[in-house]
Amino acid sequence: MADPSSYRPKPGQIPDSPGVYKFRDEHRRVIYVGKAKSLRQRLASYFQDLAGLHPRTRTMVTTAASVEWTVVSTEVEALQLEYSWIKEFDPRFNVKYRDDKSYPYLAVTMNEEFPRVQVMRGHKRKGVRYFGPYGHAWAIRDTVDLLLRVFPVRTCSAGVFKNAARTGRPCLLGYIGKCSAPCVGRVSDEEHRELAEEFCDFMAGRTGTYIRRLEQQMTDAAEEMEYERAARLRDDIEALKKAMEKNAVVLADATDADLMAVAEDELEAAVQIFHVRGGRVRGQRGWVTDKVEAVTTGDLVEHALQQLYGEETGDSVPKEVLVPALPDPVEPVQEWLTERRGSNVSLRIPQRGDKKALMETVQRNALQALGLHKTKRASDLTTRSRALEEIAGALDLDSAPLRIECYDISHLQGDDVVASMVVFEDGLQRKSEYRRFQIKGFEGQDDVRSMHEVITRRFRRYLAEKERTGEWTDGENASSDGTSRDGASADGTSESAPLGNAALEGDTTGNAFAGNAFTEEDGRPKRFAYPPQLVVVDGGQPQVAAAKRALDELGIDDIAVCGLAKRLEEVWLPHEDDPVVLPRTSEGLYLLQRVRDEAHRFAITYQRTKRAKRFKASPLDEVPGLGETRKQALIKHFGSVKKLRSATIDQICEVPGIGRKTAEAVAVALAQAAPAAPAVNTATGEIMEDEEVGAPADTGSPEEP
Repeated sequence: MADPSSYRPKPGQIPDSPGVYKFRDEHRRVIYVGKAKSLRQRLASYFQDLAGLHPRTRTMVTTAASVEWTVVSTEVEALQLEYSWIKEFDPRFNVKYRDDKSYPYLAVTMNEEFPRVQVMRGHKRKGVRYFGPYGHAWAIRDTVDLLLRVFPVRTCSAGVFKNAARTGRPCLLGYIGKCSAPCVGRVSDEEHRELAEEFCDFMAGRTGTYIRRLEQQMTDAAEEMEYERAARLRDDIEALKKAMEKNAVVLADATDADLMAVAEDELEAAVQIFHVRGGRVRGQRGWVTDKVEAVTTGDLVEHALQQLYGEETGDSVPKEVLVPALPDPVEPVQEWLTERRGSNVSLRIPQRGDKKALMETVQRNALQALGLHKTKRASDLTTRSRALEEIAGALDLDSAPLRIECYDISHLQGDDVVASMVVFEDGLQRKSEYRRFQIKGFEGQDDVRSMHEVITRRFRRYLAEKERTGEWTDGENASSDGTSRDGASADGTSESAPLGNAALEGDTTGNAFAGNAFTEEDGRPKRFAYPPQLVVVDGGQPQVAAAKRALDELGIDDIAVCGLAKRLEEVWLPHEDDPVVLPRTSEGLYLLQRVRDEAHRFAITYQRTKRAKRFKASPLDEVPGLGETRKQALIKHFGSVKKLRSATIDQICEVPGIGRKTAEAVAVALAQAAPAAPAVNTATGEIMEDEEVGAPADTGSPEEP
């Protein structure tokens, strides 16, 4: 626990102007980002008597080891920079809303030559019109199915579209009249785009125009005794009205607004948002968050507005946003929303009438969402805390291991040896920090040597990052005038320069203060910069001893090591002859099993991927008449292509189904194919390792060995 006075800025160093500030911990990780109208007044509030601080604020300032800031010219710029830094650094003490589910949108790809209507999730793309979000994907498909009678826009994938254009025959929707079939030239690209724009107009709430136009066309067709056409138009009108009935009218026809309600307690908050377009509720969204800082309802609203509209522009930001409490001050937020939309945006609290009644409905939804979330998570929070405490007690640790790293080795009979590193923080998976390794130093089934190599490589990187960043703990390398004494500037360059850099136009001072005066070169956390409190290896006493030996060789003595053996689920500690046996009902044992199983799954998935690539590029593919079944039989019999390459023709003939002629062809093909060379870093001449690149976060379930 750090003493805030050890890194408190000197009087007069902090400017009395708008800006954004960052608190960093001892490992240079950004743990909190905030903005202020006056940096001097705001930062001074953090360095008062600890007894007078809110408990969460007190935890934050005692976790931090440095503070730095950037001056901007206006409060709107501070709001934008705060949002950008929160998104970039993901600070643990900031309010971060989590979607309680992944919401689907109805999207129209207006950025394509022939726009397509489809269901989309995830990040929004430029040039695509979005409607929603909806509660269920089937609701979108039902709506689209009704509207395609009137607006026969393309809904097929690119592959189906190209195949239809190549064959000259449309898909089924083209034959039944639910697609205008631009793929075969029934309509031109201009006509199809016009259809897509009309579809978007209808979904945006401009429904009356199309209903009245179709009713007039139906009347004209009936007067001209074109009864079949009139009947078709009647059915089209019914389809449009049925689609409109799915969204009840709640406000006046011309109303475009988002209504936001907040339900909160001391620890958590839930936000519910209703999207009203053309007077109808067109979508609903819900978020939950942990209150890891001392925040008011207005602060929660401000953070929600940043997350909701931070990536939106134009009509995606409505004319009116109704909230339960206004941010303080409200003017910069309202000005920021106006800039995002390009025209005036009203941010206010509804006082009476239909909007007040609808806000009460949104509030009830928020209360239900908070109650449901607490019901689901209450036992989980308690369980995770108890599990970490049990692990700390069983392993005789000074504190609960908030960051746990687990390592596993995977191979197939000594070939394609790989390792995995998974990370759990606060008992939860941190998939963005997963890493995978290729073991190339030797061949064979030696998990102990492999484990020693992986631990050495991972923590050698940690020490290198620590040395490269110059992790100063005494503050002596930072001079009083804001420059670094050893010639290394705060932005990582070789010349002495003021600490901190102006991030926005209008910042002319660029001042920053830090007891650990350092800003990383790219401003992002480094891959191996943060040490765990506990290293878990998949294995027993030999693997644990190898991991501990690797740490000792690197001079690291403040990281605990243990191993979890699969056979009896025993926990092994270094230099101990007997394992620690946790009860089968122990939450600590269950957490260790989850960590171990996740490392095993991640390792075996990577190993199978490498093996599949090796089989796909196998020299056996060049042998004429050798099918997949006999190739697999050869690999299964010998274990690897390398061992098959060293086998004689007579030995190859011993494989069932392989005759002498085929065996000779296999031997020739393997002799002509050279082994694949490892990838080499052209800058250093070293063999490249998978730790050079972040491993993708997958979400598959644990696999069997």
